[in-house]
Amino acid sequence: MQLEKSDRPWGKYEVLQESATHKVKCIWVDPGKRLSYQRHAKRAEHWFIVQGTGQITIDGEIKPVSPGSTVDFGIGVLHRIENTGSEQIIFVEVQTGTYFGEDDIERIEDDFGR
Repeated sequence: MQLEKSDRPWGKYEVLQESATHKVKCIWVDPGKRLSYQRHAKRAEHWFIVQGTGQITIDGEIKPVSPGSTVDFGIGVLHRIENTGSEQIIFVEVQTGTYFGEDDIERIEDDFGR
C-alpha cells in the first residue's frame, strides 16, 4: 500500500504508518508559515519536534517549541504551529482516536483561505 504524501501551502506531510487505531505523519513547515488554527472531532494528537523553532498555540495560549519539545492535544482542542525560525520545522505527529481522515479538520482561522 502506498502511504499518503501531500504538498501544502505551508510545507508538506508524509504518512509514515496507518492503522485502524492510529496514524503517524512527518510534517515539514516552511519558515514564516503556519498551519490553520484547527481542532478535530475524532482524534487526539501528540507532536514531537525534531528540527526548527517556532511557536504553538493551544486554545489561545502561545508557547515556544524547539527540537525535543512535545505537545499533546486532546479531541476538540484548538491548536496550530507557526515556524518563526529560518529553517523548516520538522515534527512527528501521532494521531489516536476513531477516524484519521483529512476531513476531520475544523479550521477556525487559515492563512490560505481553506
